[in-house]
Amino acid sequence: MPDRTFLNWPFFDDEHRALAAELTAWTEAHIPSAGHAHGDVDEACRGLVRQLGAGGWLRHAVTAPHGGARERLDVRTLCLTRETLAHAWGLADFAFAMQGLGAGPITLFGSRALRERYLPAVAAGEAIAAFALSEPDAGSDVAAMSTTARRTDEGFVIDGTKTWISNAGIADHYVVFCRFPEAGERGYAAFVVDADNPGLRVSERIDVIAPHPLGTLELRECRVPADALVGEAGAGMRVALGTLDVFRTTVGAAALGFARRALDEAVAWTAARQAFGKPLSDFQLTQSALGQMALEVDASALLVYRAAWTRDSGADRVTREAAMAKLYATEAAQRVIDTAVQLFGGRGVVSGAPVESLYREIRALRIYEGTSEIQKLVIAGQLLKDARPPSRSEG
Repeated sequence: MPDRTFLNWPFFDDEHRALAAELTAWTEAHIPSAGHAHGDVDEACRGLVRQLGAGGWLRHAVTAPHGGARERLDVRTLCLTRETLAHAWGLADFAFAMQGLGAGPITLFGSRALRERYLPAVAAGEAIAAFALSEPDAGSDVAAMSTTARRTDEGFVIDGTKTWISNAGIADHYVVFCRFPEAGERGYAAFVVDADNPGLRVSERIDVIAPHPLGTLELRECRVPADALVGEAGAGMRVALGTLDVFRTTVGAAALGFARRALDEAVAWTAARQAFGKPLSDFQLTQSALGQMALEVDASALLVYRAAWTRDSGADRVTREAAMAKLYATEAAQRVIDTAVQLFGGRGVVSGAPVESLYREIRALRIYEGTSEIQKLVIAGQLLKDARPPSRSEG
C-alpha cells in the first residue's frame, strides 16, 4: 500500500482524499500488481481506456456538462489520478493521461459544438484522443513547426508531418497544430482531425523502451471543415501552451507515482532479503539509500501539489510552478528508481521485474512535454521576467 499521509497536507480537501482511496481500491481490483506483459500494446491501451471510462475515472479528464465531473479541470484530481495509476502500471497512467491531453485543447479552448461532439465519448472511454504537436524538426522548438493550414471556401487544408505522436494509430481523433501563414509570421492554428480523414495517415509506428502507441502522421491535402478549428485562427500557440500549462504538472505526478512504487518495492525487498546473516535493511548503507529515496519522493510531491493547488486556486498560468514540478519530479524519480534497481542487484535488471519496468517507464518523462533542459530555461525566463523593472508605459 503506497504512502497516503501526504493527503493530510492542506493542498487537499475531503473530495480529493476520497478519490485517492477509491482509485487505489479500483486499481488493486482491476490492474494486476506485477508482471505487466505488454503483448499487443494497442489492444492493451484500448482495453484500459474502456476500463477507465466504465469506472468513471475519465470523467475527471474533461469538463461538465460534456461528460466531465466538474465545471473546470481540477489539476489536483488529475495529478492524484496519474500518480495512483502510475504506481499501479505505467500503461494505465498513459491511457488516462492521453485522454486528458488529447481532449485538453477542446476542453479548454474548443467551441461548444466541438465539446459536445468529442468530449462525451472521451469521458466514456468510447473514443481515444491524441495531441499532435511535435514534428521531425520541431520538438523543443515548437515554433519551428512547418505543418501549414490554408483557408478554402469549405474550411481548411492541412499539409505536413507530425511525429512522436502518442496514440498514433489507435486514436479516433487528433488535435493537430500547424502554422497559419494567413495570420502572419507568428500565426498558428489548431484543428480537430478525425482519424478516418482521407488526408491523414499513420506513416510509421515508433517502438520505444516502454512500449505504448507512438508514431508519425502524414497530412496531405487534409481537408477539415471550418468548425474543426480549436480557438481562433492564428492563436494556435496559445491553445498549445495553455493546454501544456495545465497538464505539465501531471507529468510530475506520474513520475511521483513511479518513484513511490520504486520506494515501496525497495523497502519490501530490503526487509526480506538476507545478506551476511541479516536483512539487507539492517545495513546503514541501505538505510541511507532508502532515506534519500523517501526525501526525493516527498520533495517531488510538495512541488507537484503546490503547482496543482496554485492552478486550482485560480491562477491563470502556473508556468514556473509547473516547470519546477515537472523538472524535479522526473529527475528525482530517475534517481529513486535507479537506486531501487541497485538495491535489488541482479534481480533488478530481470526483464519484467517491477523495478526494471519502472526503469524503462521513467526515462521518457524527462523528455516529453518539455525536456528537463527546456524546463530550466522556462523557470529562468519567468524569474528574469519577474525581476525586470516595469517599462515607462507599464508604470
